[in-house]
Amino acid sequence: MNSNIITRLVILGAITIIGLIGMQSYWVISTWNINEEEFNKKVRLALLNVAKQMAEVKESSLPVKDIIKRRTSNYYVVNIEAEIDPALLKEFLRREFEQLALDEAFEYSVYDCTTDEMVYGGFYGPLIEKEKSKAELGNLPKYDEFTYYFGVKFPNKTGHLLGKMQLTITFTALVIVTIIFFAYAMFIILRQKRLSEMQKDFINNMTHEFKTPISTIKISADVFLKAPQIQEDKRLMQYARIIKEQNMRLNKQVEKVLQLASIEKGNFSLKPEVLDLTEVLNNTIQSIRIQVDKIGGTLQTDLPQRPTSIRADRLHLTNILHNLFDNAIKYCKDIPDIQVCLQENDGQLELSIKDNGIGIDQEFQHRIFDKFYRVPTGNVHNVKGFGLGLFYVKSICDAHGWRIRLFSKPEAGTEVKLYLKPLA
Repeated sequence: MNSNIITRLVILGAITIIGLIGMQSYWVISTWNINEEEFNKKVRLALLNVAKQMAEVKESSLPVKDIIKRRTSNYYVVNIEAEIDPALLKEFLRREFEQLALDEAFEYSVYDCTTDEMVYGGFYGPLIEKEKSKAELGNLPKYDEFTYYFGVKFPNKTGHLLGKMQLTITFTALVIVTIIFFAYAMFIILRQKRLSEMQKDFINNMTHEFKTPISTIKISADVFLKAPQIQEDKRLMQYARIIKEQNMRLNKQVEKVLQLASIEKGNFSLKPEVLDLTEVLNNTIQSIRIQVDKIGGTLQTDLPQRPTSIRADRLHLTNILHNLFDNAIKYCKDIPDIQVCLQENDGQLELSIKDNGIGIDQEFQHRIFDKFYRVPTGNVHNVKGFGLGLFYVKSICDAHGWRIRLFSKPEAGTEVKLYLKPLA
């Protein structure tokens, strides 16, 4: 995953999180306000009915205005301008609250004019001892603007409102868990990206360091091969050739890693030129045919006689052709039988390289162009490699705008097709 994708992912994730937090906060606050407003309306209606009933008992009239005052969020005082019977008051309060489905614990007190104090009437309703200790029962202060009044307090109003918001709280908890999970996932992704970059830098630096000793070994091997003393000794000559061959093989792998590093970083640039694909194929096939003939294989070609012009980078085109031919040779059963065909179909050039190799199972074909991927073979590793060849081929094809497809069956060989754009 490249840096641009991760950056976009982080930005979109942050926007999503901010949106979720904003929506959830709005929902929670709105739900709380609605429930609190509903609670307040029910309390006011109940207290007004109690005040009316108390006034009827005392055969008095209620004040024109300011009958109910809300001192705090859960404490109300009610002005009735008449003496109050505490026992009767308690019964009226209990009955009115029950009628309005306000099944909530409350306490009340009555103002005593003679002592100028609030006389605590008591506590009524369901409230466990732990909640009572937190509710500060008995704290019902005076209200100097009224003469005959009583106070009612709901000590567990917050708990009551939260109880009505269980669904909202549950969804809020789920959103929080989702945000935490996303944040953790982003942390893991960023950490893996950092480790991946460190690994890539290490491999790139290491391969760059390999270039000097590889060049030194090549020069030394060439000197050995040209020395008369070495040429006279068949055994030493064989070893010198092995050194040069393995050095060339190692150099190819290092070059491949460096090229892939450039592709991934976006530092490489194609140098397209007008090429005759038939000519490039013939030149490549000449060098490949030597390897095939050496092991007794066959290489059949079906190429057009006329030029087939394309616009491509000669070096990278040659490299991907060598990669495809190398795979056809490496993964053969016994003796390679390779067929190369180039034809024009529907306005595009179709290049086919088919072999009689071991083939690839269908379940592995979708990953065959992934970097470092190699088809599982258990503990058997007859063919060495790093899983970079086809990844490189796919990357170069993508850079040119070409399509590549693979057709294969186990024990029935593999066919790779390239679809290239011809020049008009």
